[in-house]
Amino acid sequence: MTVRTRFAPSPTGYLHVGGARTALFSWLYARKHGGKFILRIEDTDLERSTQESVNAILEGMTWLGLEYDEGPFYQTHRFERYQEVITEFLQTGKAYRCNCSKERLEKLREEQMANKQKPRYDGHCRGKDVSPHEPYVVRFLNPVDGVVSFVDEVRGKVTFQNNELDDLIIRRTDGSPTYNLSVVIDDLDMNITHVIRGDDHLNNTPRQINILQAMGHQPPVYAHVPMILGDDGARLSKRHGAVSVMQYREEGYLPEALLNYLVRLGWSHGDQEIFSLDEMIKLFDITDVNRAPSSFNTEKLQWLNQQYIKNDSPARIAHLLSVHIGELDIDPTQGPDLEQVVAMQVERAKSLLDLAQICAIFYQDFTEYDAKAAKKSMQAAAVEPLTRVREKLSELSDWSREAIHDIIHGVADELELKMGKVGMPLRFAVTGGTPSGDLDQTVFLIGQEAVLRRIDKALIYIQQQQA
Repeated sequence: MTVRTRFAPSPTGYLHVGGARTALFSWLYARKHGGKFILRIEDTDLERSTQESVNAILEGMTWLGLEYDEGPFYQTHRFERYQEVITEFLQTGKAYRCNCSKERLEKLREEQMANKQKPRYDGHCRGKDVSPHEPYVVRFLNPVDGVVSFVDEVRGKVTFQNNELDDLIIRRTDGSPTYNLSVVIDDLDMNITHVIRGDDHLNNTPRQINILQAMGHQPPVYAHVPMILGDDGARLSKRHGAVSVMQYREEGYLPEALLNYLVRLGWSHGDQEIFSLDEMIKLFDITDVNRAPSSFNTEKLQWLNQQYIKNDSPARIAHLLSVHIGELDIDPTQGPDLEQVVAMQVERAKSLLDLAQICAIFYQDFTEYDAKAAKKSMQAAAVEPLTRVREKLSELSDWSREAIHDIIHGVADELELKMGKVGMPLRFAVTGGTPSGDLDQTVFLIGQEAVLRRIDKALIYIQQQQA
Protein backbone atom coordinates (compact mmCIF):
# COMPACT_ATOMS: atom_id res chain seq x y z
CA MET A 1 0.00 0.00 0.00
CA THR A 2 1.33 3.41 -0.95
CA VAL A 3 0.88 5.90 1.90
CA ARG A 4 -1.07 8.95 0.79
CA THR A 5 -1.59 11.87 3.17
CA ARG A 6 -3.18 15.24 2.57
CA PHE A 7 -3.33 18.77 3.88
CA ALA A 8 -6.73 20.30 3.27
CA PRO A 9 -7.04 23.90 4.51
CA SER A 10 -10.08 26.11 4.04
CA PRO A 11 -9.11 29.36 2.26
CA THR A 12 -10.85 31.69 4.69
CA GLY A 13 -7.74 33.37 6.09
CA TYR A 14 -3.98 33.03 6.45
CA LEU A 15 -2.04 29.80 6.97
CA HIS A 16 -2.17 29.40 10.76
CA VAL A 17 0.79 27.83 12.59
CA GLY A 18 -1.56 25.11 13.80
CA GLY A 19 -2.41 24.27 10.20
CA ALA A 20 1.27 24.43 9.30
CA ARG A 21 2.09 21.87 12.01
CA THR A 22 -0.65 19.55 10.71
CA ALA A 23 0.74 19.96 7.19
CA LEU A 24 4.24 19.22 8.48
CA PHE A 25 3.14 16.04 10.28
CA SER A 26 1.30 14.85 7.15
CA TRP A 27 4.28 15.73 4.95
CA LEU A 28 6.76 13.96 7.24
CA TYR A 29 4.61 10.83 7.45
CA ALA A 30 4.36 10.61 3.67
CA ARG A 31 8.08 11.22 3.18
CA LYS A 32 9.05 8.71 5.88
CA HIS A 33 7.01 5.96 4.20
CA GLY A 34 7.92 6.85 0.62
CA GLY A 35 4.37 8.00 -0.03
CA LYS A 36 2.60 10.97 -1.57
CA PHE A 37 1.55 14.26 0.02
CA ILE A 38 -1.51 15.93 -1.50
CA LEU A 39 -2.67 19.54 -1.15
CA ARG A 40 -6.40 20.12 -1.32
CA ILE A 41 -8.17 23.46 -1.00
CA GLU A 42 -11.51 23.00 0.73
CA ASP A 43 -13.35 26.02 -0.64
CA THR A 44 -16.98 24.89 -0.47
CA ASP A 45 -17.73 27.80 1.90
CA LEU A 46 -18.46 30.11 -1.01
CA GLU A 47 -19.15 33.16 1.15
CA ARG A 48 -15.89 33.09 3.12
CA SER A 49 -13.40 31.51 0.71
CA THR A 50 -11.18 33.97 -1.17
CA GLN A 51 -8.43 33.80 -3.74
CA GLU A 52 -6.33 35.97 -1.46
CA SER A 53 -6.48 33.27 1.21
CA VAL A 54 -5.62 30.59 -1.35
CA ASN A 55 -2.55 32.62 -2.32
CA ALA A 56 -1.58 33.02 1.35
CA ILE A 57 -1.77 29.25 1.88
CA LEU A 58 0.28 28.48 -1.22
CA GLU A 59 2.84 31.14 -0.31
CA GLY A 60 3.15 29.77 3.22
CA MET A 61 3.62 26.20 2.00
CA THR A 62 6.28 27.34 -0.46
CA TRP A 63 8.16 29.35 2.17
CA LEU A 64 8.15 26.40 4.57
CA GLY A 65 9.39 24.08 1.81
CA LEU A 66 6.49 21.64 2.23
CA GLU A 67 6.29 20.69 -1.42
CA TYR A 68 3.24 18.65 -2.41
CA ASP A 69 3.23 15.78 -4.89
CA GLU A 70 -0.29 16.35 -6.19
CA GLY A 71 -2.60 19.36 -6.26
CA PRO A 72 -3.67 21.79 -5.32
CA PHE A 73 -7.13 20.34 -5.88
CA TYR A 74 -10.13 22.64 -5.40
CA GLN A 75 -13.43 21.35 -4.09
CA THR A 76 -15.35 23.95 -6.09
CA HIS A 77 -14.13 22.14 -9.21
CA ARG A 78 -15.74 18.89 -8.01
CA PHE A 79 -19.35 19.93 -7.37
CA GLU A 80 -20.60 17.61 -10.10
CA ARG A 81 -19.02 14.63 -8.34
CA TYR A 82 -20.56 15.60 -4.98
CA GLN A 83 -23.99 16.03 -6.55
CA GLU A 84 -23.64 12.58 -8.08
CA VAL A 85 -23.28 11.05 -4.62
CA ILE A 86 -26.09 13.18 -3.17
CA THR A 87 -28.44 12.04 -5.96
CA GLU A 88 -27.48 8.42 -5.36
CA PHE A 89 -28.10 8.77 -1.61
CA LEU A 90 -31.54 10.29 -2.23
CA GLN A 91 -32.45 7.51 -4.65
CA THR A 92 -31.32 4.74 -2.31
CA GLY A 93 -32.87 6.24 0.83
CA LYS A 94 -29.56 7.07 2.45
CA ALA A 95 -30.43 10.77 2.51
CA TYR A 96 -33.61 12.85 2.50
CA ARG A 97 -34.86 16.36 1.79
CA CYS A 98 -35.56 18.62 4.75
CA ASN A 99 -37.54 21.86 4.63
CA CYS A 100 -37.42 22.74 8.32
CA SER A 101 -37.34 26.51 8.74
CA LYS A 102 -34.62 28.36 10.58
CA GLU A 103 -37.23 29.40 13.12
CA ARG A 104 -38.20 25.79 13.86
CA LEU A 105 -34.59 24.70 14.19
CA GLU A 106 -33.77 27.60 16.48
CA LYS A 107 -36.78 26.86 18.68
CA LEU A 108 -35.77 23.20 18.81
CA ARG A 109 -32.26 24.17 19.85
CA GLU A 110 -33.53 26.49 22.59
CA GLU A 111 -35.79 23.78 23.99
CA GLN A 112 -32.99 21.23 24.02
CA MET A 113 -30.62 23.65 25.70
CA ALA A 114 -33.27 24.49 28.32
CA ASN A 115 -33.69 20.78 29.01
CA LYS A 116 -29.91 20.39 29.21
CA GLN A 117 -29.92 18.17 26.15
CA LYS A 118 -27.27 18.07 23.47
CA PRO A 119 -28.53 20.28 20.60
CA ARG A 120 -29.18 18.16 17.51
CA TYR A 121 -31.64 17.71 14.69
CA ASP A 122 -34.65 15.61 15.72
CA GLY A 123 -35.29 13.84 12.40
CA HIS A 124 -38.52 15.76 11.82
CA CYS A 125 -38.36 15.32 8.04
CA ARG A 126 -37.35 11.64 8.07
CA GLY A 127 -39.89 9.82 5.95
CA LYS A 128 -41.56 13.10 4.99
CA ASP A 129 -42.23 13.74 1.27
CA VAL A 130 -40.54 17.12 0.71
CA SER A 131 -41.00 18.52 -2.78
CA PRO A 132 -37.80 19.16 -4.78
CA HIS A 133 -39.49 22.32 -6.09
CA GLU A 134 -39.37 24.15 -2.77
CA PRO A 135 -36.32 25.29 -0.78
CA TYR A 136 -34.72 22.36 1.04
CA VAL A 137 -31.47 20.95 2.36
CA VAL A 138 -30.38 17.35 2.03
CA ARG A 139 -29.64 15.43 5.21
CA PHE A 140 -27.72 12.18 5.54
CA LEU A 141 -29.75 9.40 7.14
CA ASN A 142 -27.46 8.52 9.99
CA PRO A 143 -27.85 5.08 11.63
CA VAL A 144 -29.70 5.26 14.94
CA ASP A 145 -28.34 2.04 16.40
CA GLY A 146 -24.87 0.70 17.08
CA VAL A 147 -21.56 2.47 17.46
CA VAL A 148 -18.80 3.97 15.35
CA SER A 149 -15.44 2.76 16.60
CA PHE A 150 -11.96 3.33 15.21
CA VAL A 151 -8.34 3.31 16.37
CA ASP A 152 -6.85 6.77 16.29
CA GLU A 153 -3.06 6.84 15.80
CA VAL A 154 -2.73 9.50 18.50
CA ARG A 155 -5.68 8.92 20.85
CA GLY A 156 -6.06 5.14 20.67
CA LYS A 157 -9.50 3.51 20.41
CA VAL A 158 -12.35 6.00 20.08
CA THR A 159 -16.04 5.08 20.17
CA PHE A 160 -19.19 7.09 19.42
CA GLN A 161 -22.79 6.03 19.88
CA ASN A 162 -24.82 6.46 16.69
CA ASN A 163 -27.81 7.69 18.65
CA GLU A 164 -25.68 10.68 19.72
CA LEU A 165 -25.19 11.73 16.09
CA ASP A 166 -27.88 13.58 14.19
CA ASP A 167 -28.75 13.64 10.50
CA LEU A 168 -26.23 16.16 9.30
CA ILE A 169 -26.80 18.39 6.29
CA ILE A 170 -24.81 17.27 3.25
CA ARG A 171 -26.23 19.78 0.77
CA ARG A 172 -27.22 23.37 1.48
CA THR A 173 -30.29 25.12 0.13
CA ASP A 174 -28.18 26.79 -2.58
CA GLY A 175 -27.07 23.37 -3.82
CA SER A 176 -23.52 23.51 -2.49
CA PRO A 177 -22.16 20.48 -0.61
CA THR A 178 -21.09 20.70 3.02
CA TYR A 179 -17.69 19.89 4.46
CA ASN A 180 -18.51 16.47 5.89
CA LEU A 181 -19.70 15.12 2.54
CA SER A 182 -17.08 16.65 0.26
CA VAL A 183 -14.14 15.67 2.47
CA VAL A 184 -15.27 12.05 2.53
CA ILE A 185 -15.65 11.87 -1.24
CA ASP A 186 -12.31 13.62 -1.79
CA ASP A 187 -10.42 11.35 0.58
CA LEU A 188 -12.00 8.35 -1.16
CA ASP A 189 -11.38 9.53 -4.72
CA MET A 190 -7.83 10.64 -3.95
CA ASN A 191 -7.01 7.30 -2.25
CA ILE A 192 -6.01 8.97 1.01
CA THR A 193 -4.71 6.29 3.37
CA HIS A 194 -3.94 8.44 6.43
CA VAL A 195 -5.87 11.50 7.59
CA ILE A 196 -3.75 13.57 9.98
CA ARG A 197 -5.63 16.63 11.23
CA GLY A 198 -6.46 18.71 14.29
CA ASP A 199 -8.54 17.16 17.05
CA ASP A 200 -11.20 19.83 16.52
CA HIS A 201 -12.31 17.49 13.70
CA LEU A 202 -12.66 14.48 16.00
CA ASN A 203 -16.44 14.82 16.33
CA ASN A 204 -16.76 14.91 12.54
CA THR A 205 -14.99 11.57 12.17
CA PRO A 206 -17.88 9.20 13.13
CA ARG A 207 -20.21 11.07 10.75
CA GLN A 208 -17.65 10.79 7.96
CA ILE A 209 -17.12 7.09 8.64
CA ASN A 210 -20.87 6.49 8.41
CA ILE A 211 -21.01 8.32 5.07
CA LEU A 212 -18.06 6.31 3.77
CA GLN A 213 -19.69 3.05 4.83
CA ALA A 214 -22.94 4.17 3.17
CA MET A 215 -20.88 4.45 -0.02
CA GLY A 216 -19.60 0.91 0.53
CA HIS A 217 -16.04 1.78 1.57
CA GLN A 218 -13.86 1.47 4.66
CA PRO A 219 -12.32 4.56 6.29
CA PRO A 220 -8.67 5.61 6.15
CA VAL A 221 -6.43 5.64 9.21
CA TYR A 222 -7.10 8.69 11.37
CA ALA A 223 -4.73 10.65 13.60
CA HIS A 224 -6.14 13.64 15.45
CA VAL A 225 -3.45 16.02 16.68
CA PRO A 226 -4.11 18.08 19.84
CA MET A 227 -4.45 21.82 19.44
CA ILE A 228 -1.76 24.39 20.17
CA LEU A 229 -2.31 26.60 23.19
CA GLY A 230 -0.89 29.97 24.11
CA ASP A 231 1.32 30.27 27.17
CA ASP A 232 -1.79 31.20 29.18
CA GLY A 233 -3.50 27.89 28.42
CA ALA A 234 -6.03 29.36 25.99
CA ARG A 235 -6.24 28.33 22.35
CA LEU A 236 -3.50 30.02 20.33
CA SER A 237 -4.82 33.20 18.73
CA LYS A 238 -3.69 36.62 17.52
CA ARG A 239 -3.62 38.01 21.05
CA HIS A 240 -0.68 35.68 21.80
CA GLY A 241 1.35 37.25 18.98
CA ALA A 242 2.03 36.03 15.47
CA VAL A 243 -0.07 33.08 14.36
CA SER A 244 0.21 33.49 10.59
CA VAL A 245 3.08 31.60 9.00
CA MET A 246 3.97 34.53 6.74
CA GLN A 247 4.01 36.88 9.72
CA TYR A 248 6.89 34.83 11.09
CA ARG A 249 8.76 35.42 7.84
CA GLU A 250 8.09 39.15 8.18
CA GLU A 251 9.40 39.05 11.75
CA GLY A 252 12.67 37.52 10.62
CA TYR A 253 12.33 33.83 11.35
CA LEU A 254 13.93 31.19 9.14
CA PRO A 255 11.50 28.59 7.74
CA GLU A 256 13.62 25.70 8.97
CA ALA A 257 13.60 27.15 12.50
CA LEU A 258 9.80 27.39 12.48
CA LEU A 259 9.50 23.84 11.13
CA ASN A 260 11.89 22.58 13.81
CA TYR A 261 9.85 24.32 16.49
CA LEU A 262 6.51 23.05 15.16
CA VAL A 263 7.66 19.43 14.96
CA ARG A 264 8.62 19.61 18.64
CA LEU A 265 5.14 20.81 19.63
CA GLY A 266 3.75 17.52 20.84
CA TRP A 267 6.52 15.25 19.55
CA SER A 268 10.01 14.54 20.80
CA HIS A 269 13.00 12.28 20.30
CA GLY A 270 14.88 12.03 23.55
CA ASP A 271 16.38 15.36 24.57
CA GLN A 272 17.26 16.41 21.02
CA GLU A 273 16.14 19.95 20.23
CA ILE A 274 17.52 20.70 16.76
CA PHE A 275 16.57 18.51 13.82
CA SER A 276 17.45 18.72 10.17
CA LEU A 277 14.65 17.92 7.74
CA ASP A 278 16.29 14.58 6.99
CA GLU A 279 16.36 13.77 10.71
CA MET A 280 12.70 14.74 11.07
CA ILE A 281 11.74 12.42 8.22
CA LYS A 282 13.79 9.56 9.65
CA LEU A 283 12.69 9.90 13.27
CA PHE A 284 9.13 11.22 13.17
CA ASP A 285 6.25 8.85 13.84
CA ILE A 286 2.67 10.03 14.23
CA THR A 287 2.06 7.43 16.96
CA ASP A 288 4.63 9.24 19.13
CA VAL A 289 2.64 12.49 19.17
CA ASN A 290 1.36 13.37 22.64
CA ARG A 291 -2.36 13.36 23.36
CA ALA A 292 -2.16 16.51 25.48
CA PRO A 293 -2.21 19.99 23.92
CA SER A 294 1.11 21.79 23.51
CA SER A 295 1.83 25.34 24.59
CA PHE A 296 3.48 27.76 22.21
CA ASN A 297 6.62 29.31 23.70
CA THR A 298 7.92 32.28 21.72
CA GLU A 299 11.17 32.40 23.68
CA LYS A 300 11.94 28.81 22.70
CA LEU A 301 11.21 29.61 19.05
CA GLN A 302 13.52 32.65 19.27
CA TRP A 303 16.28 30.48 20.71
CA LEU A 304 15.90 27.96 17.90
CA ASN A 305 15.87 30.73 15.31
CA GLN A 306 19.08 32.13 16.77
CA GLN A 307 20.75 28.73 16.48
CA TYR A 308 19.76 28.42 12.82
CA ILE A 309 20.90 31.96 12.02
CA LYS A 310 24.27 31.41 13.71
CA ASN A 311 24.91 28.08 12.05
CA ASP A 312 23.81 28.98 8.53
CA SER A 313 26.23 30.34 5.95
CA PRO A 314 26.78 34.13 6.06
CA ALA A 315 26.05 34.17 2.32
CA ARG A 316 22.54 32.76 2.73
CA ILE A 317 21.77 34.89 5.77
CA ALA A 318 22.95 37.99 3.90
CA HIS A 319 20.65 37.07 1.02
CA LEU A 320 17.65 36.64 3.33
CA LEU A 321 18.58 39.75 5.29
CA SER A 322 18.60 42.05 2.27
CA VAL A 323 14.81 42.37 2.36
CA HIS A 324 14.81 43.49 5.99
CA ILE A 325 17.75 45.82 5.40
CA GLY A 326 15.83 47.34 2.49
CA GLU A 327 12.86 48.02 4.78
CA LEU A 328 15.19 50.30 6.79
CA ASP A 329 15.78 52.33 3.60
CA ILE A 330 19.29 50.94 3.30
CA ASP A 331 20.92 49.92 0.05
CA PRO A 332 23.50 47.33 1.17
CA THR A 333 25.46 47.82 -2.06
CA GLN A 334 26.30 51.32 -0.84
CA GLY A 335 28.59 50.26 1.96
CA PRO A 336 30.62 47.30 3.20
CA ASP A 337 30.02 43.79 1.95
CA LEU A 338 26.87 42.60 3.71
CA GLU A 339 28.20 39.07 4.02
CA GLN A 340 31.18 40.33 6.05
CA VAL A 341 28.91 42.42 8.27
CA VAL A 342 26.63 39.42 8.84
CA ALA A 343 29.57 37.17 9.72
CA MET A 344 30.56 39.58 12.48
CA GLN A 345 27.10 40.40 13.86
CA VAL A 346 25.22 37.12 13.46
CA GLU A 347 25.96 35.79 16.96
CA ARG A 348 23.94 38.61 18.50
CA ALA A 349 20.65 38.22 16.64
CA LYS A 350 17.57 36.20 17.52
CA SER A 351 15.89 37.10 14.24
CA LEU A 352 16.64 38.66 10.89
CA LEU A 353 14.85 41.78 12.13
CA ASP A 354 17.30 41.97 15.04
CA LEU A 355 20.18 41.38 12.65
CA ALA A 356 19.00 44.12 10.30
CA GLN A 357 18.89 46.59 13.19
CA ILE A 358 22.40 45.82 14.42
CA CYS A 359 23.79 45.80 10.88
CA ALA A 360 22.25 49.18 10.06
CA ILE A 361 25.03 51.16 11.72
CA PHE A 362 27.45 49.96 9.03
CA TYR A 363 25.37 51.71 6.37
CA GLN A 364 23.75 54.75 7.98
CA ASP A 365 24.54 57.13 10.83
CA PHE A 366 22.51 56.84 14.01
CA THR A 367 20.51 59.91 14.94
CA GLU A 368 21.01 60.06 18.69
CA TYR A 369 22.79 58.49 21.63
CA ASP A 370 21.22 56.56 24.45
CA ALA A 371 21.69 59.12 27.24
CA LYS A 372 22.29 56.54 29.97
CA ALA A 373 24.88 54.61 27.96
CA ALA A 374 26.50 57.81 26.71
CA LYS A 375 26.96 59.04 30.27
CA LYS A 376 29.24 56.08 30.88
CA SER A 377 31.26 56.24 27.66
CA MET A 378 31.20 59.88 26.60
CA GLN A 379 33.08 61.48 29.52
CA ALA A 380 35.66 64.26 29.46
CA ALA A 381 38.42 61.68 29.79
CA ALA A 382 37.45 60.29 26.39
CA VAL A 383 38.26 63.52 24.52
CA GLU A 384 42.02 63.04 24.31
CA PRO A 385 42.06 59.38 23.16
CA LEU A 386 39.25 60.03 20.67
CA THR A 387 41.00 63.11 19.31
CA ARG A 388 44.31 61.25 18.97
CA VAL A 389 42.67 58.22 17.29
CA ARG A 390 40.73 60.49 14.92
CA GLU A 391 43.88 62.32 13.91
CA LYS A 392 45.76 59.13 13.10
CA LEU A 393 42.80 57.49 11.31
CA SER A 394 42.37 60.59 9.13
CA GLU A 395 45.96 60.23 7.94
CA LEU A 396 45.60 56.56 7.17
CA SER A 397 45.99 55.79 3.48
CA ASP A 398 45.84 52.02 3.98
CA TRP A 399 42.34 51.50 5.43
CA SER A 400 42.83 47.97 6.68
CA ARG A 401 41.94 46.13 9.82
CA GLU A 402 45.60 45.61 10.68
CA ALA A 403 46.44 49.30 10.33
CA ILE A 404 43.40 50.30 12.42
CA HIS A 405 44.42 47.80 15.10
CA ASP A 406 47.92 49.32 15.27
CA ILE A 407 46.54 52.86 15.63
CA ILE A 408 44.15 52.01 18.47
CA HIS A 409 46.79 50.11 20.43
CA GLY A 410 49.41 52.74 19.62
CA VAL A 411 47.25 55.52 21.09
CA ALA A 412 46.70 53.46 24.24
CA ASP A 413 50.46 53.00 24.58
CA GLU A 414 51.22 56.67 23.90
CA LEU A 415 48.73 57.88 26.49
CA GLU A 416 49.64 55.05 28.88
CA LEU A 417 46.01 54.00 29.09
CA LYS A 418 44.40 50.59 29.37
CA MET A 419 42.79 49.50 26.12
CA GLY A 420 39.30 49.93 27.57
CA LYS A 421 39.89 53.66 28.04
CA VAL A 422 40.48 53.99 24.31
CA GLY A 423 38.37 51.18 22.90
CA MET A 424 35.16 51.77 24.84
CA PRO A 425 34.64 55.43 23.88
CA LEU A 426 35.75 54.72 20.31
CA ARG A 427 33.28 51.85 19.97
CA PHE A 428 30.46 53.96 21.38
CA ALA A 429 31.37 56.88 19.15
CA VAL A 430 31.19 54.84 15.95
CA THR A 431 28.25 52.57 16.85
CA GLY A 432 26.13 54.74 19.14
CA GLY A 433 25.91 51.81 21.52
CA THR A 434 24.66 49.22 19.02
CA PRO A 435 26.25 45.84 19.82
CA SER A 436 29.09 44.94 17.49
CA GLY A 437 31.91 42.47 17.19
CA ASP A 438 35.65 42.97 17.03
CA LEU A 439 36.42 46.70 17.32
CA ASP A 440 39.09 46.72 14.59
CA GLN A 441 36.73 44.97 12.17
CA THR A 442 33.83 47.23 13.17
CA VAL A 443 35.81 50.39 12.43
CA PHE A 444 37.14 48.89 9.20
CA LEU A 445 33.70 47.93 7.89
CA ILE A 446 32.02 51.20 8.82
CA GLY A 447 34.56 52.96 6.65
CA GLN A 448 36.97 55.86 7.06
CA GLU A 449 34.64 58.73 6.14
CA ALA A 450 31.80 57.59 8.41
CA VAL A 451 34.16 56.80 11.32
CA LEU A 452 35.75 60.27 11.23
CA ARG A 453 32.32 61.91 10.99
CA ARG A 454 31.01 59.94 13.97
CA ILE A 455 34.07 60.68 16.12
CA ASP A 456 33.57 64.40 15.39
CA LYS A 457 29.95 64.06 16.46
CA ALA A 458 31.00 62.33 19.68
CA LEU A 459 33.53 65.03 20.52
CA ILE A 460 30.91 67.73 20.04
CA TYR A 461 28.49 65.77 22.20
CA ILE A 462 31.04 65.52 25.04
CA GLN A 463 31.76 69.24 24.85
CA GLN A 464 28.06 70.04 25.04
CA GLN A 465 27.63 67.79 28.05
CA GLN A 466 30.55 69.45 29.84
CA ALA A 467 29.34 72.98 29.16
